[in-house]
Amino acid sequence: MSTRTETVTAELTDESWIGGVVSGLAGAVAMTALMLAMGATNVLAGAIPGLYGLALPPNPPAGLVVHLSHGAVLGVVFAAFVAAADLEDARSVVGAGVAYGVVTWVVLAALVMPLWLGAVGFAMAPPFPNFAPPSLLWHLVYGVVTAAVYTSARDL
Repeated sequence: MSTRTETVTAELTDESWIGGVVSGLAGAVAMTALMLAMGATNVLAGAIPGLYGLALPPNPPAGLVVHLSHGAVLGVVFAAFVAAADLEDARSVVGAGVAYGVVTWVVLAALVMPLWLGAVGFAMAPPFPNFAPPSLLWHLVYGVVTAAVYTSARDL
């Protein structure tokens, strides 16, 4: 009796990682707009730049740059996930975007961010864990917009 093992590898092409950056930025812009509309200026001007010690005094430009940078990097991670899962049709990619939004909320916003802010001595660090419903909404918007834009941008 013999067994055969196949290894499947996904390739993140130049086009798909650039599409990941573009779509991640689009998702971060949409998320930021929603955060501002919901009055979360303190998160953007304080907590997000506070991750890197840039929040004293509150620093909206630094927060925006950091937030958009995170969005771009996470867009490339999303592109790698889509490539690894071999998702082709838009419905599957957007469904993956919903899941990605939830995962980024749980792992990064609810678990990592409170610990990181506490570790760097940010005075207004949220409690651990921080499962804030508005943050879930923001991350869902990020995931859906990133996925929707990625379905077109991955072929740039």
